[in-house]
Amino acid sequence: MDKKKNSVGSIVARFFIYFFLILLAALSILPFWIMAVNATRNTPQIQQHALSLLPSVHIKTNWAVFEAKSFAPMTGFMNSMIVSAGATLLSVYFSSLTAYSIVVYRWKFRRAFFTFIMAVLMIPSQVVTIGFYQMMYKVGLNNNFLPLILPSIAAPAVVFYMKQYMEPALPLEIVQAARVDGAGEFFTFNRIALPIMKPAIATQAIFAFVQKWNELFMPTVLLTDSKKYTMPMMVSLLKGDIYKTELGSVYLGLTLTVLPLFVVYFLLSKYIIAGVALGSVKG
Repeated sequence: MDKKKNSVGSIVARFFIYFFLILLAALSILPFWIMAVNATRNTPQIQQHALSLLPSVHIKTNWAVFEAKSFAPMTGFMNSMIVSAGATLLSVYFSSLTAYSIVVYRWKFRRAFFTFIMAVLMIPSQVVTIGFYQMMYKVGLNNNFLPLILPSIAAPAVVFYMKQYMEPALPLEIVQAARVDGAGEFFTFNRIALPIMKPAIATQAIFAFVQKWNELFMPTVLLTDSKKYTMPMMVSLLKGDIYKTELGSVYLGLTLTVLPLFVVYFLLSKYIIAGVALGSVKG
């Protein structure tokens, strides 16, 4: 009798757990679904009924607005991909390398250097915008993707995260063994440290890519050539005044902007899940 009660209780508990998880998943997906549905509706429909779960038939009309406003999705995709992918690669690699130097090596000003990195983290990027633009203008790098990519080499937040992850995850004995076997420092970092840090790298790569993909302020300051506009800049062009804004086209542009972020997340999520599973086993 007790076994039957326990089995029934476990079934009920499992039902509520799955129900709660499905509800959370539905609430997470709902905003993206509404955005995709609004991309198929026209402005009067969105203004009269802001919330709808059923698609409409005006996606071709919304796409025609792109052509009228010189909206080039493929150009925006390529420009945003160049900036986001380049910045992400530089950010995660050099931040991991910096964290590696702090964790593995014992040098005199190591703590002071890390404190300086944390102090830089507190400085808002907007404070240095004017000086940064003036410097880029003087060296002829305005209307260029390099000023949007190269500063990602110095990413204090990523350095902090990588250091915190590396300290318990990277056994220093492995590094010492590699040195004894004659491995060079860069070989040790690239072949031993980086594979161990895959979950952390994947996590920070997602954050860095999303942040760079959605960035609007700095590209607007540096880029004036329409052929080099990123996707967020092109979407911002779709917004007119309160009487002329085509809301359906804006939602369609936002939907196109979000799609690559889903792809990047699904490609890297397995590494994050593997890292969580590994951490739970270690615990």
